[in-house]
Amino acid sequence: MSERTALVLGGTGMLKGCADELLAQGWQVVLPSRRPEGVLGSAAKAALRGRGHVPHVTGVEGSRVAVAADWARPVELAERVREVVDRPADLLVAWVHASYRDAVLRAVAPLLAPHAPVVEVHDSGAIHAVRGVPDPALDGHPTQQVVLGFVRHGGSTRWLSHEEASVGVLEAVHRALDGRPPSVHQVGEVDTWVMRH
Repeated sequence: MSERTALVLGGTGMLKGCADELLAQGWQVVLPSRRPEGVLGSAAKAALRGRGHVPHVTGVEGSRVAVAADWARPVELAERVREVVDRPADLLVAWVHASYRDAVLRAVAPLLAPHAPVVEVHDSGAIHAVRGVPDPALDGHPTQQVVLGFVRHGGSTRWLSHEEASVGVLEAVHRALDGRPPSVHQVGEVDTWVMRH
C-alpha cells in the first residue's frame, strides 16, 4: 500500500503526540508551522541551516515534512503545502484558532482527497455557550470534532496535558479512519460558565 498523507494543522504543539503516532503508523505527516526548523531533528535542522534560513524553507525528515506557514496567510500556507505534497492528503487534523479557522480550512480544502476525513479540534474557548461546537467547515468531508476541556482535582482544575489531548484526538482520528459517522468528542470537562468568564 502506498504511503498515506496526513495534513496536521497545529501538530507542532499540543497535537505533537498525534502527529508522532501517525508517523509511527507509516503516514507521511505534513506540519505547517511558523518555525519549521523546530519540528525536525538535528540532522534536518543542520540541512536547513546549510541552505540558509529562508522564510518559506521546507524541511523533510523521514516522513515528517515541515512547512513554513502562518495562519494569518492561509492562501500562502496552502500554496507552500501544495509545493511539498505530490498527491492529495488522505486526512486533515486541524487545531486552528477560531479567528483563522474558516479561512485556513477553506484554503487547504483543495489539498484533500475527495471525501478525506477531517478531525477538527477546538479548545473550550471556541465553544459558544448557546450554539455549542461550530458546524464542520468543509462540506463533503466527514468531520469528527474534538472539544478539549479541563480536568477537575478536588476543588481545583487544570488544563489537559499534551498527552491527554493527543490521546483524545487520536481516538477521533481512528473513528474518522474507520468511517464512523461524524460526531463530537469531549475530552475532559467543559464548563460554559467558565468559558464566559
